Amino acid sequence: MSQQALPLAGFRVIDYSHFLAGPYVGRCLAALGAEVIKIERPKTGDAGRQHAWFVGEDGEYSGYFLQLNMGKKGVCVNMKDLRGREFMEKLVDTADVFIENYRPGALAKMGLGYEDLARRNPGLVYCSISAYGHTGPDSHRAGFGLIAEAKSGIMQMVGTPGEAPPLLRISLGDMYTGIHAVAAINAALLGRVKSGQGQHIDMALYDTLVSMHEYAVQCYTLSGGQEVPVQTGHDMPTSTLYGVFRAQDGDLVIAAQVDDAWKRFAALVEQHGGPAGFASDARLHTAAGRNAHRLDILAVVKPWVAAQPVAEVLALLDAIDVPGAKVQRIDEVLADPQIQARGMVVEQDHPVLGKIKLPNLPFRFSGCDTTIHQVAPDLGQDNAEIAASVGFSAEQIADMQKDGVLYSA
Repeated sequence: MSQQALPLAGFRVIDYSHFLAGPYVGRCLAALGAEVIKIERPKTGDAGRQHAWFVGEDGEYSGYFLQLNMGKKGVCVNMKDLRGREFMEKLVDTADVFIENYRPGALAKMGLGYEDLARRNPGLVYCSISAYGHTGPDSHRAGFGLIAEAKSGIMQMVGTPGEAPPLLRISLGDMYTGIHAVAAINAALLGRVKSGQGQHIDMALYDTLVSMHEYAVQCYTLSGGQEVPVQTGHDMPTSTLYGVFRAQDGDLVIAAQVDDAWKRFAALVEQHGGPAGFASDARLHTAAGRNAHRLDILAVVKPWVAAQPVAEVLALLDAIDVPGAKVQRIDEVLADPQIQARGMVVEQDHPVLGKIKLPNLPFRFSGCDTTIHQVAPDLGQDNAEIAASVGFSAEQIADMQKDGVLYSA
């Protein structure tokens, strides 16, 4: 296999973001080959540096930051100093992409809004990520992924009827918005080839999560407002049989909602201790019929699964080609041969921490390897290199470092 250059090799990205959604975009673009320059404020840096899990002799390294900022160069600049402002202007002049995830209007006050930067660099692709976007009555409001999850209707459908919805425990809004931003940035860069012009990409966490509804929105609109999806617990009333079941020694999921899979599954249950006639019940041979008799089906399947170990149920399902899987803990995920074979855990050599393992990105190209082996930068690690690349002399760089305009830990 001939090794090709990474798709975004030669592109320069300014990552002026913090915490999660923006840094994730930068990490993805770095994996795709872009030179990503992480901009941080003096002394404290990205707020993600203060987020667990902490490692190191004194807990000085954040796993959160290490994961989201691998593959980037690190610059720490004081924007309150005119020399810092000049540095950023020169840097943006050389950039293809600018990423930010501050509240709308915040960067415009610093001269780093889209209009200001586009005047200097008309080809700049400027990506903003915020809770509500840059337009609409809520655009001024602060928000996090949790807020978008609650507002979007997703949280309301999760959990057990009669109980408060659970936290999702993954930052769905941030990560899903982030990968949409990656797609939009690449599309804008491709469009720039023909137009010669960049543009402002306005991504909102709330928008993105509403767009995720593959069922709920059309269910409501196409029913004339009659159907409002609600909490259903451990299965889906509109896709019987599809859900989570408790076995003797753990939990598993079964997806036998398609007619052919259902017939094979029902025959299996009947053959292995289920009630006679379960497989031949014609009422259950269509999706509508199964949904109408969902509670009768669950009354058979739940005790059938509960009487066996997880491994035995899964072996039976595999034998008839019905999808199923154990509900795995994270230690089981990392030990899974499939995850190991796919390279979904990347090992890096950190100069202080030694070997560290972090989740990889799911990009797989036939002609190049997108695995990032370069660890996240220390605060201000690449100040001098980046300053020199935009035309500052060694003397100017030394003065800015001495005065803390270019700050390093």
